[in-house]
Amino acid sequence: MSPYVIMIILSSLGLGTTLTFMSSHWLMAWMGLEINTLAILPLMTQHRHPRAVEATTKYFLAQAAAAATILFASTINAWTTGEWNIYYMSHPVAITLMTMALALKVGLAPMHFWMPPVMQGLDLSTGLLMATWQKLAPFALIIQTAPTMDPQLLTTLGLLSVLVGGWGGLNQTQLRKILAYSSIAHLGWMIIIAQFKPQLTTLALFMYIIMTIATFLTFKMTSTTKINTLALSWSKYPLLTTTAALTLLSLGGLPPLTGFMPKWLILQELAMQQLPVTATIMALGTLLSLYFYLRLCYTTTLTISPHTNNSSTPWRLQNTQSTTPLTTFTATTLLLLPLTPLAQALTS
Repeated sequence: MSPYVIMIILSSLGLGTTLTFMSSHWLMAWMGLEINTLAILPLMTQHRHPRAVEATTKYFLAQAAAAATILFASTINAWTTGEWNIYYMSHPVAITLMTMALALKVGLAPMHFWMPPVMQGLDLSTGLLMATWQKLAPFALIIQTAPTMDPQLLTTLGLLSVLVGGWGGLNQTQLRKILAYSSIAHLGWMIIIAQFKPQLTTLALFMYIIMTIATFLTFKMTSTTKINTLALSWSKYPLLTTTAALTLLSLGGLPPLTGFMPKWLILQELAMQQLPVTATIMALGTLLSLYFYLRLCYTTTLTISPHTNNSSTPWRLQNTQSTTPLTTFTATTLLLLPLTPLAQALTS
């Protein structure tokens, strides 16, 4: 694809997200979401593979349905209240429809069925955009409308997402599907706290984006998309394989790594809101996700001896990929837990 075309597409992605961030009118926010969706479609189909075309079609249909529902819900609210402002959602039907539409936009359970096959059909670079940048605009709307949403519905969506994200990733062998289910589980943590403390939702989303970028860049550096291939990376990239295992454990929320910070603060806030049962279910549900992260770590570091490689010897060509972003995001993924008091002060 031409660099000029890629520049136009990436500029459109930035324009759509920025437009949604800046909007207080539902039509402008909807327009930003549509620009965002249409801009990423050429990136998804740039390799012209049947699986990529299938993933693009599924993504477009799911996003079009969500966008139509958002437009319908905002029209109902404007018809009954005379307000198009995002902060004035008062009609119960419009609020419920809007919540479900935004859940479909980001891939919350039980509207998550499009995400794993879509992620599987993309290359790692486009999958990185799908897992990180495409979450920003819908979550901006979720954070703005969270005070008017039904608390029971948000709690149900959060619990279902954590359980489905952990359960669905157990039997997967494709890394992109595992990362899709990981995304669903992390979205559950973000959505369940949005009604009580939106600042923690922002913090959890920021930490998730950092950890996901580090994970995708690691897999891109090793050209790995399956667990079997991941098991052979030790003999080629010993240090990178070690940091990859730690990055996966950070995604699972294991202390003393960065991923423990948002889960710790969210569980603390749920306990302060007198929701011990919800906090317990969330903590137990994340053990499912931690299991398949540990499975990946076991496959990466303990399956094959560091000095043997039973596959055909790869060409020893110099890697031309830049390692600066990978180094930066990996270090951030592993070492930010001591900043928890600062994060707690900023979100209080």
